[in-house]
Amino acid sequence: MTAADPARGRVQSVDRAFALVDALTRRGGRATLGELCTDTGLAAATVHRLCGTLAESGHLRRDARRDYLLGPRLQRVGDAAARATWSWAEPVLAAVVEGTGETANLAVREGDGVVYLAQIPSPHSMRMFTEVGRRVEVHCTAVGKALVAGDDDDEVRAMLGRAGMRRYTASTIVQPDSLVAELERVRRLGFATDESEQEEGVRCVAISVGSGDAAFAISASGPEARFTEDRRDAAVETLRGAVAGLHP
Repeated sequence: MTAADPARGRVQSVDRAFALVDALTRRGGRATLGELCTDTGLAAATVHRLCGTLAESGHLRRDARRDYLLGPRLQRVGDAAARATWSWAEPVLAAVVEGTGETANLAVREGDGVVYLAQIPSPHSMRMFTEVGRRVEVHCTAVGKALVAGDDDDEVRAMLGRAGMRRYTASTIVQPDSLVAELERVRRLGFATDESEQEEGVRCVAISVGSGDAAFAISASGPEARFTEDRRDAAVETLRGAVAGLHP
């Protein structure tokens, strides 16, 4: 019988199966049995059994080295998810690019980090580019700050304790108290910024839309030399206008 958590309605085997898929994804689509055990904390027998079931269905496969790889059925799932996202995100991001002249991004929270789901690049030859599917940290990104601003301070501190606060530039916020203060500013203003905190010379502004698991963030990002503070502040209204009335 499949174990479940009646209080939360969760099925343990499903949680574990998706944990394995997530672990493989983080490792670039290939991992050994030992690596999956390490990443998920599951016993080797459990990993072997679940991966065998997923391989039989085509969601995973094994190669000649006996490594586990993401399977072809997951590619179809990913393609379908991308099309579903793009169908409503494209006009929103296009409106942001038209209104700001800068690259527009869509991101969602994933655990203690943030993942970019879609992007439309700026028409300028010098522009920002973020790989779709890339996972970034909360403390140094505008989209991350926007998405966690709704959390209370204790939740934020717990998240930072798990994820850490890596320094990327001289401007990166690396103290929990400083980020908590920054998130209070985000709540007050209704938007978040990244002032060369993840990459030197790059400015970004983001707003969050929705709540809980349905929340997402959209942002505009560009080089500081062109995307000045005045243009950044004007971009906030463009972001808000782009999502007005949107129900993804």
